[in-house]
Amino acid sequence: MTKPRVLSGIQPTAGSFHVGNYLGALRQWVAMQDTHDTFYTVVDLHALTVAPEPAEVRERTLSSFAQLIAIGIDPLKSTLFVQSHVREHSELMWMLACITGFGEASRMTQFKDKSAKQEAASVGLFTYPILQAADILLYQADEVPVGEDQRQHLELTRDLAGRFNSRYGQTFTVPKPHIVKDTAKIVDLQEPTAKMSKSLPSGCVFLLEPLKTIEKKIKSAVTDSETVIAFDPENKPGVSNLLTMQSAFTGTSVEELVVSYEGQMYGALKKNVAEIVVAFAEPFQNRVNELLNDKAELHRLMKVGADRATEVAAATTVNAQERMGLIPR
Repeated sequence: MTKPRVLSGIQPTAGSFHVGNYLGALRQWVAMQDTHDTFYTVVDLHALTVAPEPAEVRERTLSSFAQLIAIGIDPLKSTLFVQSHVREHSELMWMLACITGFGEASRMTQFKDKSAKQEAASVGLFTYPILQAADILLYQADEVPVGEDQRQHLELTRDLAGRFNSRYGQTFTVPKPHIVKDTAKIVDLQEPTAKMSKSLPSGCVFLLEPLKTIEKKIKSAVTDSETVIAFDPENKPGVSNLLTMQSAFTGTSVEELVVSYEGQMYGALKKNVAEIVVAFAEPFQNRVNELLNDKAELHRLMKVGADRATEVAAATTVNAQERMGLIPR
């Protein structure tokens, strides 16, 4: 039986993945390699919407690619590539932009949120959901793992695929959302009401930061004035977050963990969580450094992935061009 194809990407907008990235999405990417035909990409073109320094883009793209391999993405099992290495992403994006309504693009809530934080929002930021649609449709993905923040963009992708198919004939697979049931929602260690994010570095655990820093951040996590270790996200968000992290890393249910901590104080919970995260981060960091120290091998793996991705993307693009009336080269 043919495995369903899945496409997912991550932006190289930070020097390091964090615990929230890993537990919320990336560990599911690793698991899906056994159940799906997986296409994973470092979406460097999307990263340009925030006008980063060129050296920063290069460094973070290399690091993100290495980190994906270090967490368990196998370039032999998955098609792992850098977005800009497959030129068809930009070509298909233009074709899709020409069937997207201006009002339709204007309704994207992420553009409103992100443009409000920038002094001068670019056309690239405005149209990036269309590029995201091209990313997905190029590979005829059956499913796309999505969080709530990306659901609207996937709906746009589905609408564009359906519109193109209706207007020009069956060309694209209309992708379905892949909802992962055991996704762990990790919140900020200092502001437990906010999602863990690189924009709040003091409460964010970066997987590539010094092990001592990781340990210190977790041991300094905000809890509450009580002492009972219980899972209650509304009234005890800090404690509940630490239990969620331990459960996600160890596979032990939150209920079992709560029972095991009976009679113990918050210090014991923080110490255990710190040890567990450090035990994961140490070999992860070693593998990332090993890959970054062998740039030739990293570039070879990028080329392998890009060649494999291009094979699929080129066939889709040529078909779409012909359907729209463009003369093949």
